[in-house]
Amino acid sequence: MLDIKFIRENVDIVKAGAKKKHIDVDLDALLVADEKRRALMQEVEGMRAKQNETSNAIVSAPDAAAKEQLLAEMRTLKETLQAKEKELQEVEHEWQLLMVQVPNVPDLSVPEGDSDADNVETRVWGTKPNFTFTPKSHVELMQNLDMADFERGTKVAGFRGYMLKSDGALLNWAVWQFVQNHFIEKGGFMPLLVPSLVKRVAFLGTGYLPQGEEDLYKTQDGDFLAGTAEVGTMAYYMSEVLPREQLPLKFISFSPCFRREAGSHGKDTKGLMRVHEFFKFEQVVLCEASHEESVRLHEELTQNAEGLLQRLNIPYHVVVNCGGDLGLGQVKKYDIESWVPSEGKYRETHSSSYFHDFQTRRLNIRYRDQDGTMQYAHSLNNTALATPRILISIIENNQNEDGSITIPEVLRPYMGGRERIEKRG
Repeated sequence: MLDIKFIRENVDIVKAGAKKKHIDVDLDALLVADEKRRALMQEVEGMRAKQNETSNAIVSAPDAAAKEQLLAEMRTLKETLQAKEKELQEVEHEWQLLMVQVPNVPDLSVPEGDSDADNVETRVWGTKPNFTFTPKSHVELMQNLDMADFERGTKVAGFRGYMLKSDGALLNWAVWQFVQNHFIEKGGFMPLLVPSLVKRVAFLGTGYLPQGEEDLYKTQDGDFLAGTAEVGTMAYYMSEVLPREQLPLKFISFSPCFRREAGSHGKDTKGLMRVHEFFKFEQVVLCEASHEESVRLHEELTQNAEGLLQRLNIPYHVVVNCGGDLGLGQVKKYDIESWVPSEGKYRETHSSSYFHDFQTRRLNIRYRDQDGTMQYAHSLNNTALATPRILISIIENNQNEDGSITIPEVLRPYMGGRERIEKRG
């Protein structure tokens, strides 16, 4: 959420930012509601002061007649105040609904564009495999090697269901252990297992609500299942004041994740690309309220994710997301897209974003700066690695003509030292 003072003083900048993100928000209605809210607050505060003054006068009234007159005034004042407080409550509700719809202002370096088709490539890494045969899809490879069962997965879990089995399950677990150990060796990140079942306030705080509700699974109790460990991790310090000397706080968080894929009807209906249930390691950072520090950490988190792909020897490129492909709270975002040989193109496997104080203002996460002034922290997040999607690139880039899969060297210690996944029996 943006600071209302910033919106008042920079309405043209905020309008331009919303336009760049292709997000419709009625800032004029917000400013009208804000003006009314401030006027009512002043009126209510004046009436409360008058109420206290009258209450004191009653105590020191010179006689019964004067006291009765003051009591009558107090009754009238109380009725008027209650009506004004109710009116203020209604206006504040309207104001809050409009405030949570205002998008963060994107960085000047964010390119113009309507959708992910307009994202701009910034760098490329790795050599795409030059097969002497027509590469198979991960679906065909995994079924031939008995690594997955999509039919029974659908029978058990419904549309987009899957089951990883045998070497498919082992390969998935190997990736988890690899990522875990990578960050343990790197140091500086606190491992965190976070809940997927999270309260509504955490989704509002991170900016996934109200706009993204159609893509979330909701329980009968009104809670939601998260599509990223970011939600639970950000809510960890909700309504707390952080010690400045501990910043930046860095987490490598893990959780099951759930996504309805409501807007992807007919897209990637087979295989592991777009499933309803998956698992993610997420880098989450809280830092001082400094644009320069946010930019520095944004590049650091992105490089961490790239380092994982490089160790796995997966070709990829990095794109900077255009305005129309940014979420409500993001100031800037990179997507890392890994090479998928059977499709002959890169597919998104990671995203890396920074938010300034958009999320922390909603979640009330603050710290005191050097002169004691209370500040909202800045927040960032990045997909370290998500499974089972990353298995697509691992399997397809390492396939052999005989249908076997060469296991990436860094995963072999977690696969019993084996070099290949081959058909059994």
